Amino acid sequence: MSMNVNGVTGLDAASAYSAYSQTAKATESTTKTETETKTNAESGVIYEPSSSTETETTTKTYKQDTELIAKLKADADARTAQLRTLVEQLITKQATKNGQATDIWSFLASGDFTVDAATKEQAQKDIAEDGYWGVEKTSDRIIEFATALTGGDPDKIEEMREAFKNGYEQAEKTWGGELPEISKQTYEAVMKKFDDLAAANSTTVSTDSN
Repeated sequence: MSMNVNGVTGLDAASAYSAYSQTAKATESTTKTETETKTNAESGVIYEPSSSTETETTTKTYKQDTELIAKLKADADARTAQLRTLVEQLITKQATKNGQATDIWSFLASGDFTVDAATKEQAQKDIAEDGYWGVEKTSDRIIEFATALTGGDPDKIEEMREAFKNGYEQAEKTWGGELPEISKQTYEAVMKKFDDLAAANSTTVSTDSN
């Protein structure tokens, strides 16, 4: 009877030990997991399951803004047309004043025209060196108008120069032949002032680049 009791007692002890061991391992595992989680949280490291993502390549398409291009071209054409028209009017008017001042108006104009004394006197004042239709003031007005049309943009200097030349040629056609000397001098004065503008721009660019 005592052997049976001992045997039972021994089996119960073995079972109890086994159960204790399993419980201890489970507790140890749980504690270890909690410790790792706490340590990771304290160190700021968070582990998340990795996931693969597909990276799509976006292809950008570039195209001309035809509407803006057309507008800019129209603006440029309008500027040059305005200058051509102004030059034609100024040079033609200057030539007319010169004719009135020098008694050659009736000779140059088609038909029989005469100029009264008062008109001749005023014309002579107008084409004088400091007169409104003189070389200096007429060329100044052309350059000022060209500058105003471009907003002072130095890149438009040559564009305006060509517009001036075209306007001068049109004035010759309107006049009906070779323009008088005062108009030729005005042409040279305007070209010289365009050269000065271009040179000033070149100097500015050179200084800025240093």
